[in-house]
Amino acid sequence: MCGIFGWVLGPAKHQDRETLIKLTDLMLHRGPDGSGYQLYETAERYQIGFGHRRLSIIDIGGGAQPMATEDGRFNLVFNGEIYNYLELRKELVALGHHFRTDSDTEVLIEAYRAWQLDSVRRLRGMFAFALWDDAEQRLVLARDAFGKKPLFLAEAQGAVLFGSEIEPLVQFPGFSRALDSDALGHYLLNRYVPGPSTFFQSVKKLQPGHCAVWQNGMLKSTRYYTPPFATAVPDVKEFNDAIRLFEGAFDEAVRIRMRSDAPYGAYLSGGIDSSAVVATMAKHSTEPVRTFSVGFRETGYSELDHARVIAGQFGTIHNDLIVEPGAFMDHWSTAVLRRGAPVSESSDIPIFMLSQMASRSVKMVLTGEGADELMGGYPKYRAERWIGLYQWLIPHLLHERLIHPLVRSLPYGMRRAKIVALAAGERDLANRMRVWFGGLSVGESEAMLGRLLSATPPDLFPYSSQIGSSLRRMLFFDQTSWLPDNLLERGDRMMMAGSIEGRMPFMDTVLAGVVARFPDDFLTGGKGGKRVLRAAMDKILPSEIIRRKKIGFRVPIGEWFRGPYREFLREMLVSETSGVAQMVSGDRLRQLVTEHLDARQNHERLLWSFVNLEIFLRAFRVAS
Repeated sequence: MCGIFGWVLGPAKHQDRETLIKLTDLMLHRGPDGSGYQLYETAERYQIGFGHRRLSIIDIGGGAQPMATEDGRFNLVFNGEIYNYLELRKELVALGHHFRTDSDTEVLIEAYRAWQLDSVRRLRGMFAFALWDDAEQRLVLARDAFGKKPLFLAEAQGAVLFGSEIEPLVQFPGFSRALDSDALGHYLLNRYVPGPSTFFQSVKKLQPGHCAVWQNGMLKSTRYYTPPFATAVPDVKEFNDAIRLFEGAFDEAVRIRMRSDAPYGAYLSGGIDSSAVVATMAKHSTEPVRTFSVGFRETGYSELDHARVIAGQFGTIHNDLIVEPGAFMDHWSTAVLRRGAPVSESSDIPIFMLSQMASRSVKMVLTGEGADELMGGYPKYRAERWIGLYQWLIPHLLHERLIHPLVRSLPYGMRRAKIVALAAGERDLANRMRVWFGGLSVGESEAMLGRLLSATPPDLFPYSSQIGSSLRRMLFFDQTSWLPDNLLERGDRMMMAGSIEGRMPFMDTVLAGVVARFPDDFLTGGKGGKRVLRAAMDKILPSEIIRRKKIGFRVPIGEWFRGPYREFLREMLVSETSGVAQMVSGDRLRQLVTEHLDARQNHERLLWSFVNLEIFLRAFRVAS
């Protein structure tokens, strides 16, 4: 796991080595173990700059970057891990390739030498890389299938910047920090910005499962991977067959992610996802697994007792972290800076803090991230199975004129029922997804901003799946938008902010291919969803973990806004220095703050979004 940064600059725009070093080292937290910097000049006098910060996990002594082949043709900077590098290396040796190191980095270079752009289809891992092919005079950029590793791009006048984080790009000499006004609208609608957009007009994301090639001053991007829920036909008929197939694929996904030359552990929440990961790690480990959990003192916001049950059962070396409001506040601005955007989920910051603690004893952890989006765990997936029936029985006009106003008036304590009822009335998938995410409606967002919004997503691909049930279309959407642009961003940015690598067995392409073959009932049937996962773990995990209701990782931010953060909330959103108050309706913002502080309404999600937007504007000095 590392941080990469670099550029392709025209003949009249070359930069010096000191600039490359300075900008790369803004990501010191991503790679505290080492660094490397290299400048190349092409035949047409373009300048190629490669910078790298290293967190050493595989071949600690021999995997330094940028890495070049002996003949000088290929030069690579690479962030991530190739889990099947041993299998690929064996295949390449059989083809006559020779290796000087034991690193997955060199395997990646030789795989490209052997198979060119087709090499990325063979990679099983998480990665973002830049490879300069001197013979072809082209730069190849690639990002892994699900988007676990980030790669940001800025392109102008034949020049290209790329990086693992946004900060080095926006600090490049002469870079424009202009805000993307459409991205602001999408943030209010979705609580995150869908790719390829970012909050900056000049910065885009290379989308998951894509390669981009720069050659002759032109950059062209192509998709090489589509999640299998878009095309797979559910052909597994017997539930026991589904359990067997899942067990085999999941076991392998965990096992190959335990390949490391450095100490490693696992994040353990006490839910079934991370518990399944820890149980499988314990099966393959000759030493006790190190586990790490985070919680709060406030009642109803901690799962630490459940995590301790799993730690005790599998004999792990367990560590707890209790997050206090003061420490949370101390990490908040840094979290926004590392994310390069407003922090969309309050749980980001405890993960950042946990990563700092865990990095004192391990360099890598396995997590349960992605299980809900792959296995059908969220309540919205179960609701989606009967929404079609509701829309067939209840005329749209009746819902809009009678049911919708009644539902809107429900108290916050009935929030879940309120969201389900509102989602049931939305015929359009994009609008229904916004209801599930808890963002503002188009009308509310337009009123808040005082202008019309384009509700069209920047990328229609997540909405492109037209086969199968609405459940499968929703799973496909979450795997191609919600995950890479929100949850996986959190996983990468917050763990790397703490200088630790996170590996996610549920986000495995082989496992995804297996699960896509299961019918809907094998995913969302029964209580709590993830039916196959629960059945597979039934004889391994305690029944209290298997059958407990999904809680989710919640932070008592609403309580803190009314308590220790009360004045901070006012200063951020309703003071004369507030940038957000100048961008949106000040009257509506004051109303939200007052209603929340007086406990008349619970606006914690909206207030969280606006406070983080304010911190972002200040941290990056964004030009509106």
